[in-house]
Amino acid sequence: MRVMNCCCAGIDVHQKTVVVCSLVGEAGSDPKVEKRVFATTTDQLLTLSDWLKQQGVTHVALESTGTYWKPVGDFGRSL
Repeated sequence: MRVMNCCCAGIDVHQKTVVVCSLVGEAGSDPKVEKRVFATTTDQLLTLSDWLKQQGVTHVALESTGTYWKPVGDFGRSL
């Protein structure tokens, strides 16, 4: 499989938690995979944003049912 993004993450948004999986690595090697769970409070969403920046994540895929994604999407614009 061809590498499309070297630093990306997937986010699954729930009512009280946000589950994030980041994949960071170079083309031709296995990525470093890290999974974390954050609360949906403003403080935790800011921590999530900072963590993604520290990881070097440039692209994020977001999954959510309902309207829980809206606050997370607003923070995602700051990446």
